[in-house]
Amino acid sequence: MRVFRHTTASGADRGAVVAIGNFDGVHLGHQQVIADAKKKAAAAAAPFAVLTFEPHPRSVFQPGAPPFRLTPFRAKSHALEHLGVELLFTLHFDLDFAKKSAEEFVAEVLVAGLGARVVVVGYDFVFGHGRRGTAALLQEEGHRCGFAVDVIPPVSGPGGIVYSSTQIREHLVAGRPRDAAALLGRSWEIEGRVEMGDRLGRTIGFPTANILLADYLRPAAGVYAVRAAIDEGPAPRWYGGAANLGWRPTVGGKDLRLETHLFDFDGDLYGKHVRVALIEHLRPEQRFSGLDALKAQIANDCEKARAVLAVEPSPR
Repeated sequence: MRVFRHTTASGADRGAVVAIGNFDGVHLGHQQVIADAKKKAAAAAAPFAVLTFEPHPRSVFQPGAPPFRLTPFRAKSHALEHLGVELLFTLHFDLDFAKKSAEEFVAEVLVAGLGARVVVVGYDFVFGHGRRGTAALLQEEGHRCGFAVDVIPPVSGPGGIVYSSTQIREHLVAGRPRDAAALLGRSWEIEGRVEMGDRLGRTIGFPTANILLADYLRPAAGVYAVRAAIDEGPAPRWYGGAANLGWRPTVGGKDLRLETHLFDFDGDLYGKHVRVALIEHLRPEQRFSGLDALKAQIANDCEKARAVLAVEPSPR
């Protein structure tokens, strides 16, 4: 997959079938939009592209809001590449761009910039100043400007529940990673560069890879059964593990971090990029009377995590 930090296509990249959206989470509903674009691109022998927005418009309009991203750009690009996307265009979104009308977005980005042949969006896609542009208006503009528009209706799973990023966030905040995974089509991951910690885990026999959450949504604090992989090469190797997500009250921690102990791993992870998939929430975070009590609880957590993972397939 080729990534463009602009929305100007040239040469053979013009005339693509383009799926447009924020695609935060790249959940099963998003995947239907992307799959439709992929199918149409193959039928037309056209490039297969995704157009997305960075930063997420919500962070521009609500800069003081708590972190909410399910998939910051690196994680989102991983998921899109796995779906076979050939071209990923990232449109820089700021307050100046937000002033553009829906018609200006079509003329400047889709026609002049990309030369789109077909545009595929979800039923709830909105664009342009004041969110005036709707899927119906996009179809009208497409007819006028010479490109086709396909609108994907709501996609629902068992029980008729429509897949949505909002619902996934609710599951994660409530400590229900399995329910979130059912909507995502995969376990939800936090990924980041391993930071130097206080090295306390190593002194009590449970070394950890420490990752700050940055722009990620804050899921329920506590201990999780996880699978983790070093993000290098096309086929990462996954390890089972137990992770604490929280403030580490027993040792006076002040920053929120994800501390992951990998089973059956002996190596240096400092500075490496690691992906951690949350499988099951084992217990809330708690304060212990001292390091001995903490060590005993970690051993118990690891035993429970191993039991959970024994019947859980590895992520892709």
